[in-house]
Amino acid sequence: MTAALGVVICLLLLGLVMQYRKSRHDSRQLKYIHEKLNDIISRNSQERLLLFSTSPELRLLLTDMNRLLEINHEGIARRNKLEKSMRQMLANISHDLKNPLTVVLGYIETLLQDGDMEAEERERLLGMIHRKAGEVITLMNTFFDLAKLESGDRELPLSRVEAGEVCRRNILAFYDTLSAKETEVVIEIPDEPCYMRGNDEALDRILSNLLSNAIMYGASGGVLGLKLYNDKNTVYFEIWDRGKGISADHQDKVFERLYTLEDSRNRVYQGSGLGLTITKRLTEQMNGTISLVSKPFVRTAFTVAFPRINF
Repeated sequence: MTAALGVVICLLLLGLVMQYRKSRHDSRQLKYIHEKLNDIISRNSQERLLLFSTSPELRLLLTDMNRLLEINHEGIARRNKLEKSMRQMLANISHDLKNPLTVVLGYIETLLQDGDMEAEERERLLGMIHRKAGEVITLMNTFFDLAKLESGDRELPLSRVEAGEVCRRNILAFYDTLSAKETEVVIEIPDEPCYMRGNDEALDRILSNLLSNAIMYGASGGVLGLKLYNDKNTVYFEIWDRGKGISADHQDKVFERLYTLEDSRNRVYQGSGLGLTITKRLTEQMNGTISLVSKPFVRTAFTVAFPRINF
């Protein structure tokens, strides 16, 4: 009996010792996690916690904490990208507003200082002031439109739309411009009606932006194309040209706010850098997608796709 009691006591003592050692081991691990986590956060490091524990519960906790660290790092990266984008946007806004306003002020000073100016010259300068002021108003309205789209304040009522009619009226709107540039136009629109769920006004703006973009940047190719096609579930609008195109390192950036190609700051290629951003936002509001494929002087094509309505 005494021997049995001694064995029990020994086993209890052994269990207590093992439990104490395990407790100390867990305490050291928890201390490491605390210190390492603070270090990672303070340095904004991309490190992760090591999964060194033999405890299944602690390993599960470490795995979850690493996932949180990864989410936090992605959030910081997005914030840094947004801050950089905002700084660039402010610089571009300043640039785009400064140019026409500087011209307007210059013309006004000329009018004020030259009291003997001939009536014809005065009318010419007033016409230039009017046009430049109009450019500023147009640019400010574009900024306002984008702000409304990105804030979610603007809801687009959707209804059944015949895509072929949208294509026809938009290409006709550019008939004079294309004729003046002697641009060959290739139109592929099926004879049978093609229906989708969308918003007429938004679709007009999308196609107008893409056609304007193709005319502005693709004129050197001498040809512009508009193609409408569909499959069982999707309607596709494709606007293409054979102009200077967009290099691979720029293609993933053209839909960013106020992003413009380097030479778009030249007078020939002047643009606000907002057209494609607005196009993308409007497309997404109608449950669509937009993509770009470009090979300079061979084919540059923007394709917008929307769910088809089958009747």
